[in-house]
Amino acid sequence: MEFADGVIDIGMTNKKVAVYDSSLKQIDASYRSFPPKIIDGLETQDLDSMEEWFIACLSMYAKKYPIKALSISAHGGTFACLDKGGALTVPCVYYTHECGEEFHKRFYDRFGSASDLQAKTGTPALKAFINAAKGLFFIKEKYPANFEKTALILLYPQYWGYRFTGKAGIESTYLGCHSYLWDQEKNRFSSVAEDLKIAHLFPQKAENSWETLGTITKEFAAKTGLGNGTIVTMGMHDSNSSLLPHFAKKGETGFIVNSTGTWCVLMNPVRDYGFGPDEIGKTVLFNISAFGKPVKTAIFPGGQEFETWSRLLMDFHKREDLPPNDEGLYRSVLTEKDAFLLPELLPGSGQFPLSKARIAENGKEFFYADIARAAKNQDLCSLPKSFKNYEKAFALIRISLAMQAMISLERVGIKPGMEIFVEGGFRKDKAFNYLLSAAYPDNKVCLSDIAEATALGAAMAAKMALTGKKLFELAEDFEVEYLEVEKKALPELHPYRESWMRYADP
Repeated sequence: MEFADGVIDIGMTNKKVAVYDSSLKQIDASYRSFPPKIIDGLETQDLDSMEEWFIACLSMYAKKYPIKALSISAHGGTFACLDKGGALTVPCVYYTHECGEEFHKRFYDRFGSASDLQAKTGTPALKAFINAAKGLFFIKEKYPANFEKTALILLYPQYWGYRFTGKAGIESTYLGCHSYLWDQEKNRFSSVAEDLKIAHLFPQKAENSWETLGTITKEFAAKTGLGNGTIVTMGMHDSNSSLLPHFAKKGETGFIVNSTGTWCVLMNPVRDYGFGPDEIGKTVLFNISAFGKPVKTAIFPGGQEFETWSRLLMDFHKREDLPPNDEGLYRSVLTEKDAFLLPELLPGSGQFPLSKARIAENGKEFFYADIARAAKNQDLCSLPKSFKNYEKAFALIRISLAMQAMISLERVGIKPGMEIFVEGGFRKDKAFNYLLSAAYPDNKVCLSDIAEATALGAAMAAKMALTGKKLFELAEDFEVEYLEVEKKALPELHPYRESWMRYADP
């Protein structure tokens, strides 16, 4: 083995340390989750425990593999505030912490309307601290004396890079991910960052994700057994990391990735920044790719909706099976247009923030909470007729998710000829992909088999830093299967969509 890359992939729930060989094949991996560390009633990242585990994993792998580089990818919305000696001045708060509507109102009253900020920074109004600037606003208010000691603010991947190298850096994929900190129109720190008086606390020159931040410190080398010359890349945002394999194989544009899980994230690498008139106020945003280019993105909690509705159905019907793709059933449901399952189970989220989760059936509306209560009590008279039919109810769930995916695809700018790559949990759902493929006769819908695309993207960044190769030169080093979904005409889909939209977006 010529060399190996170490990857630290930090998800909100699961953390991973992996090793990739020089041909970008994953050869080892460890996984762990960490409960929050409670400080002053706040859920915060347990950075010390994570660091101990990272060191333990790397120490184990350093004995087995010739690791020459480390690369870090991480979830968004997280930052660390450090004093002159590199110690934390304030806790590293979970981005899921919710302060309530009054807090959000104060934020927008001070820094500008949600619509103006979305237009300038590419970031929609999100709850809790998913907008990192809200977390900084909160932490400055809660710990004013401690925050005054802050000499450096680092975004999450770069915090870990700093721990390993002692070097401070910044790169665009994390700075531009739903943070309110970067003005994407003017390509500089935003008015929010300036008004918070924090812009000067960040490293000022953004580097490419695959650039070298530095080599590991002697202390970190001694703890891990890694060689003193082991390099650490700049690190990157996880969603952007997952795009790198597709960039290598398909080029910089011309495709949309539908990454499905608890949140469905649809990403279109585009050439120009800008929102359409009906997109402001929706969960449509712009990330910044590893190439520094805009990635138009739409999200909705598709996995959560599927799990929540399906669990309710399974418990009521005392079944555990997922109905298969029955094309005749789907044609019937779409033709009849008598029942519609609507978002949003997470109020204010997704592409229909004003919609309330419910089933609309024959002119009547049954809201999710009422359906759940009636199902628990076996109150058949209070349930919609469609809910009592297991197969039809599952068809309504999948059709609803397909509708939301279609709207998301259109909001991120799908055009004829563009390929759609479905990754994650919905890749295995034949009914969902049958509907999505039928909706776009001029677009290939392909199922991508990339396992753990985020970690692979991070490994690619490490290999680029080590070898000096360009991203596209790595295309021959790994395989990706793009399995095209068979196209079948489904003319009933679009009339049904018109009726569904009248309920979802009246």
